Amino acid sequence: MEENKKEWYVVNTYAGQERRVKENLEKRLETMGISDNLFRIVVAEETQIEVKNEKSKEVVKNIFAGYLFVEMIMTDEAWYVVRNTPGVTGFIGSSGGGAKPIPVKEKEIEAVLRRIGQSDKAVEVDFKVGDTVKILSGPFSGMEGTVDAMNDETQIATVLIILFGRETPTDISYVDLGQAL
Repeated sequence: MEENKKEWYVVNTYAGQERRVKENLEKRLETMGISDNLFRIVVAEETQIEVKNEKSKEVVKNIFAGYLFVEMIMTDEAWYVVRNTPGVTGFIGSSGGGAKPIPVKEKEIEAVLRRIGQSDKAVEVDFKVGDTVKILSGPFSGMEGTVDAMNDETQIATVLIILFGRETPTDISYVDLGQAL
């Protein structure tokens, strides 16, 4: 582990306390003087639409209940402040006994940040127009289709899928597509 390197860590919290822990950490940034070592605190949430009694409403759901993601430089002081924040039960990837946790791999945290719309890195894809792709998530998850067009700027592909016996163009994020086998 390199010293003075910003990396992402997973912090374990009491279930349902993720937002409160985030607020506590943000307050401690200034009061305990660790703003040079603690950068972003992310609760991985996404908005979903729930339908009850024929009425739909948007609901914010935590993707990883009991966890939040912290971008920090792992100094003794920053590590102490985070793990002793009210609501924090520990770090994921720490063997205990005073051992510092292992950071999250960049590829893994990028997938989480991209899913919640907080990533600014472009997705690298291994498909092109004319290729058959599999839809990995969303309402058409599991379906296959042919890439009809690609917009690298918006990172959205137009995929032709068969719906009700007809080829239907559907816009799907690069993140939600994979090469068909």
